[in-house]
Amino acid sequence: MPESAEPFDAASLDVITMGRIGVDLYPLQTGVPLAQVESFGKFLGGSAANVAVAAARLGRSTAVITRTGQDPFGAYLHQALKEFGVDDRWVTPVDAYPTPITFCEIFPPDDFPLYFYRRPKAPDLEIRTDELDFFAIRAARIFWITGTGLSEEPSRSATLAALKTRAKSGTTVFDLDWRPMFWSDPDEARPYYAEALRHATVAVGNLDECEIATGVREPRACAEALLAAGVELAVVKQGPKGVLAVHRDGTVAEVPPVPVEVVNGLGAGDAFGGSLCHGLLSGWELEKTIRYANAAGALVASRLACSSAMPTESEVEDLLARG
Repeated sequence: MPESAEPFDAASLDVITMGRIGVDLYPLQTGVPLAQVESFGKFLGGSAANVAVAAARLGRSTAVITRTGQDPFGAYLHQALKEFGVDDRWVTPVDAYPTPITFCEIFPPDDFPLYFYRRPKAPDLEIRTDELDFFAIRAARIFWITGTGLSEEPSRSATLAALKTRAKSGTTVFDLDWRPMFWSDPDEARPYYAEALRHATVAVGNLDECEIATGVREPRACAEALLAAGVELAVVKQGPKGVLAVHRDGTVAEVPPVPVEVVNGLGAGDAFGGSLCHGLLSGWELEKTIRYANAAGALVASRLACSSAMPTESEVEDLLARG
């Protein structure tokens, strides 16, 4: 158990995320093929970890459930989580597999290829049901899971068990997080996505991810299909067309993107996710929540890194104030 694991009140946690973590090695030269890059920056990465960081930067108490290798990169991730204010008590080591690393290429404004090194298996797919703190999962105000966590056992069973014990208490977010390289076939993913949607209250995804989950691609049809699958709120990210959010009570928010000079689009979705949590916890109206999350995502897109680029409240509010 991590050395920081002192007794605590699980009900005090605003957000618990569960899923992918790793080390991002991002080029310090943009517009250069990976084969020619000479230097890299090292950052905490992985969608579940990044969402926890993003929410923590906005003042929320957060924790992540995941696993790393028993290696120096794993030690680095514990250090980074603590520095960002994310509780790491449920980040445990796996002896058999190394901590994953991810490289990218940076070709602004819209081309950021990713190269995942997660073989033979990533430790975050070794999360086991019998090791979960079900009391804490049930007690958190928001519980956030990702599609990657459904891609392999034992993480798949652990993720579904966590969702079932959660029983839609509080807010349960399913980040559709479709990564085709983690699945042998899209058809393999669909039944597990359908099962997760039955237990979630919020679904978040871009058009590709929504199509995997629902079989349709038109934004409003995606939202309606996600609602029909069981969630209360469907958030459909449309890239340059902005974000569509539809609530079961009939509330609709369609928000245009925030114009920024894009440096690295990776991580913008995680900033959006952490800020979405912040807005939901704040009890804001849907349109205000989506505008705020959009602005947070835009700020990260205008920066090189992911986790260390997550904005503070004052930075998001300043961008919104500038229109």
